[in-house]
Amino acid sequence: MRGGSAPQKGGQAAQSLGRSRGGFSTKVHVSVDGLGNPLRFILTGGQQHDITQAEGLIAGYAGEHVLADKGYDAREFRQHILELGMTPVIPPPSNRKEPADYDRHLYRERHLVECFIGKMKHYRRIFSRFEKLDTRYLGFLHFTAALVWLR
Repeated sequence: MRGGSAPQKGGQAAQSLGRSRGGFSTKVHVSVDGLGNPLRFILTGGQQHDITQAEGLIAGYAGEHVLADKGYDAREFRQHILELGMTPVIPPPSNRKEPADYDRHLYRERHLVECFIGKMKHYRRIFSRFEKLDTRYLGFLHFTAALVWLR
């Protein structure tokens, strides 16, 4: 705010842009189904941690398991998954004092997310983010996800 005026409408944070180690970037949080098909995208600035969007990625979905990488490991998120009637399959970070158990065999299926992200990176417009507005970028994400899904 400047001098008591209304908050600005635009800006980097409003457009899911932020600074991270790699420079100016956008982080795409994605959830996929058991076949690797995309279900939901959430955009944040590059400096945002993954766990901030964890509950939003699984909201409204039912299933048996939630597979996620170490970035989504938090007691509160694990408890939320259990309350939804699902089982968390999240490996603990190496520095955790009390590591939680997880199904290592089932965790191998998390590669489906990485494979989907790899397919999305075949589209130059997606991995480069030419769009200034996050809504347009999100629209192109959905469009390319539909193309990947229809293959």
